[in-house]
Amino acid sequence: MRKKNETVHLLILDQSQNDAEELVSLLRNSGRATRAHKVTSEEDLLESLKEHTWDLFLAREEETEFTASDSLAHIKRLDKDIPFIVLNSSLDDESIVKYMRAGAQDVIPFADRKHLILAINRELNNLYERRNRRAIEVHLREAEKRCQLLLDSSKDAIAYINDGMHIYANSSYMDFLGYDDIDELICIPVLDTLTQESQDEFKEVTKLYTDGEEEPRQITCVSRRSDDSEVKVQMSFSVASYDSEPCTQIVIRPEQDSAELEERLKEISSQDLLTGLYNRQYLMDKVNSAIELAVAKGQTGALYYIALDNFNQIKSNAGIAGADLVLSDIANVLREQIEEGWTLARISDDAYGLLVMSQDDKEAQATAEKIRNAVEQHLSDVSGKTIQVTTSIGIALINDNAPKAQDLLGRSHSASDNVRQTEGHESGNGVVVYTQKVIAGDESETTVSSLQKALDDNRFKLLFQPIIGLRGESEEHYEAFLRMLDNEGNDVSPYDFLPPSGPSEMASKIDRWVILQTIKHLSSHRSKGHQTKLFLNLTAETIQDQTFMPWLSVALKAARLPGDSLIFQFNESDAITYLKQAKDFAKGLKELHCKVSISRFGCALNPFNTLKHVDTDYVKLDGSFTDEIQKDDETKEQVKEMVKSLQGQGKLTIVPLVENAAILSTLWQAGVNYIQGYYLQPPTTEMNYDFSEE
Repeated sequence: MRKKNETVHLLILDQSQNDAEELVSLLRNSGRATRAHKVTSEEDLLESLKEHTWDLFLAREEETEFTASDSLAHIKRLDKDIPFIVLNSSLDDESIVKYMRAGAQDVIPFADRKHLILAINRELNNLYERRNRRAIEVHLREAEKRCQLLLDSSKDAIAYINDGMHIYANSSYMDFLGYDDIDELICIPVLDTLTQESQDEFKEVTKLYTDGEEEPRQITCVSRRSDDSEVKVQMSFSVASYDSEPCTQIVIRPEQDSAELEERLKEISSQDLLTGLYNRQYLMDKVNSAIELAVAKGQTGALYYIALDNFNQIKSNAGIAGADLVLSDIANVLREQIEEGWTLARISDDAYGLLVMSQDDKEAQATAEKIRNAVEQHLSDVSGKTIQVTTSIGIALINDNAPKAQDLLGRSHSASDNVRQTEGHESGNGVVVYTQKVIAGDESETTVSSLQKALDDNRFKLLFQPIIGLRGESEEHYEAFLRMLDNEGNDVSPYDFLPPSGPSEMASKIDRWVILQTIKHLSSHRSKGHQTKLFLNLTAETIQDQTFMPWLSVALKAARLPGDSLIFQFNESDAITYLKQAKDFAKGLKELHCKVSISRFGCALNPFNTLKHVDTDYVKLDGSFTDEIQKDDETKEQVKEMVKSLQGQGKLTIVPLVENAAILSTLWQAGVNYIQGYYLQPPTTEMNYDFSEE
């Protein structure tokens, strides 16, 4: 699968450098790491298409020597899978239809930014799905080849049958029945390889599979070999496909006395020993099969997560042995509620799982309410004590768009947890159906009010991640990261609570909260003898705020912190969009003796142009370079040249997202000053990294 933060390689056809930069900033502000190239001519386009793989083409419709139509024609002629979006000012319907017929994915007014971002996200997601599908098709062909080799070389006698006829048999199967040629066996019905007494049972089982049976089955029968000798065998049946066609797989083995024992061992391995229900692994196997059925045949169903409320308190009151009795008792209650074909399992210390197919959301809710009520009405007797148990039931629906089994279980678990967030169910004893969270539109009243409430309730916190010197620098550096706490107390990244198209009106308030809290942490930390410096990230709204600098001056004086202990950081995209304000902002910080850093650097069409205007002390490269430098020699050279040029201008360079040791030698050779990432330490609530180890 493609990683969420993978870089978008973008081609732009636009005569205006400023407009082209604006398009790059638009993608960056929407959360897309971007590497862009501005097409200048037909020759430049053809060379770019030859040398690189591109993810998106944004073409401005203009009266120029080399037009959007020309570019689109080359894309189609070369059969390149590159989403092509035309940007126009006043195209009529006929022109729009012409572009769409020529192969453009969309035609959008240049000024309609919201429409453009939605279209870009749609086309990139579609592109990644097509690439994933192509990769999966290759893997599928390789897997089919390996499966064929395994079948051919297997010691088990295996055949595939359809409508009672052989369509494939491996060598072991032919040897067992005494045939030398697969063409000969294909002409022989399977019934002809069985004695008369065995044929009726074989017909019954194959009819079940014709009617849609999914479960593996096994019969004992007598095979008749080509020389008319007879052998008593175990014949196993299972659903399969061969050459993409549905069929039934049969495996024949000489009957063994251990068959019953093996079946019993298999049964035991799928059971929870305490309750006698199925165990988690068995349920997950069933869920996988259910998802496959939903995708292949459009069937629907539901996965229930049935959690016992306040189980730790029950364990404390009744003891471990008593709690085990309660678990077994509730398992029996649940058994009484399920119907044939449903799968009930114990999946954790205090939770059961239930898989039901052929249910819609209303039926699933009704079933869950019935189960919840039955458990609530039941009274367990443990050593003379009466214990009443309630449940919080979460439901995840299964359809042709269901995720993999583990994620589906996560959805049902999340829904179960959400029961306690529902009014009137703070102690549980309720039912919730999982629904996808919908992100509100940017700068909506809901977003602003929820952020203000989070500030009022102090539901923000700071995390700190060390920035380590690669060239013997002994100073302690950290970067402060902001997290908001949701209603469940889980961390939420700013990328999730700030609108994607830019900062909300709350951004400046949040920035000031971060600065005040950071100053408190830093003052306390430095009072213990540390000479720590902190990087603080600022939004575009703060860069434009004329009242910020006087406010910061007062805050620094009150905290008695030296200005150079704080390094204020804003990203390249904001610096380009608000270049004059960023220039004045950096100058104001210098007057307060603070340091300046620019982050996510290197993805603009002309990144070094920004540094001509904005005086920075540090430059943090965009995280996309960290990933690509390990895969692409061209990117490796690009980073080396960039670092050399930056250091020539007196800038200290930082590379983020360092996730493994393999990249360290490359960054050292490139001359990078500082590194940061999970390989060193993830963000934590304390500044506790041991810099002496470095």
